[in-house]
Amino acid sequence: MAKQDYYQTLGAARDATADDLKKAYRKLAMQYHPDRNPGDDAAEAKFKEVSEAYDVLKDEQKRAAYDRFGHAAFENGGGQQGGFDAGGLGDIFDQMFGGAFGGRQQRQRSGGDIRAQVEIDLVEAFAGVKSALRVQTRVACEACNGSGAEGKNTQPETCGTCGGAGKVRAQQGFFLVERTCPTCGGQGRVIRNPCRICRGTATVARERNLSVNIPAGVEDGTRIRLPGEGESGGAGIPPGDLYVHVAIRPHPLFQRDGANVFCVVPVRMTQAALGGEIEVAAIDGARVRVKLRAGIQTGDQERLRGKGFSVLRRAQRGDMYLQFKVEPAQHLNKKQRELLEAFEAESNAKSNPESDGFLAKVKSFFDIGRS
Repeated sequence: MAKQDYYQTLGAARDATADDLKKAYRKLAMQYHPDRNPGDDAAEAKFKEVSEAYDVLKDEQKRAAYDRFGHAAFENGGGQQGGFDAGGLGDIFDQMFGGAFGGRQQRQRSGGDIRAQVEIDLVEAFAGVKSALRVQTRVACEACNGSGAEGKNTQPETCGTCGGAGKVRAQQGFFLVERTCPTCGGQGRVIRNPCRICRGTATVARERNLSVNIPAGVEDGTRIRLPGEGESGGAGIPPGDLYVHVAIRPHPLFQRDGANVFCVVPVRMTQAALGGEIEVAAIDGARVRVKLRAGIQTGDQERLRGKGFSVLRRAQRGDMYLQFKVEPAQHLNKKQRELLEAFEAESNAKSNPESDGFLAKVKSFFDIGRS
């Protein structure tokens, strides 16, 4: 069956720019990539077609040869165009999309990265803490000592096709094309007698107990990287990394904003009127005595310098802000009510300047309306 024209495969015009070709390829590659269509042979075949077409047209020299000679430009070397497979074309896809679908090329370089989460409280975030965590991962198979071959003294053999390079080169028309070795799948080695435990993968699933040092001043959502603590790559491939995401639980007393700490402090009505002294707790565990001025209002703040969070990799600390909230008296007994009524009777504009001023404005508003 004759191959479809590469431009038609990408749905692009023959005079399409490089950007137009790239956009067309990205759209189709996203749609038909094997990792997005597992088990769909038709989608994988379509992915091969669009990737083969783009691999030629994105190169100025290859495109010029194709425009002049068509598919014949790549048939003189024998065999299929580039001998591409989904894995080889996935390399192109990984370069464009950054391995968004876990491309095979990335997995060949190292084992898989894994993600874990630890939850700490705000006080632990302030002081720093060593937190334990359990992760499900893959480790080197003990039965084959991570080789993938049966028996600890048996080792994989160097691939005879690529000589251990993991890549092979083939002449395709006017060009020399490099592709993933079809014999070893890019590993550079082959296993004649696979391990019965790991079945040649060189790794097995295990649960590991680890610990992570969380530094003082860490913020919610911080990601901590532990190199080499991810999944084992097996067969001499280095392990991936472990990324620990830190979540901080809300605190009943303190709220955080960057390096600063806020604390809402309820104040009794009489304390607000007369002033006085109260004791509050700081995030570092210290007891702090604070003087209240007479006449304090809801929303007023008191700043305690240097009582906030430490700033990562710096010697300075943030501040702590006390946010006062005047609490009205509730559930009054008879005597308390009588005392408040007496106080109300003695009140004047100097005692309650804002409320008296407000009432004066209301009165003026109605007086104007009647005139």
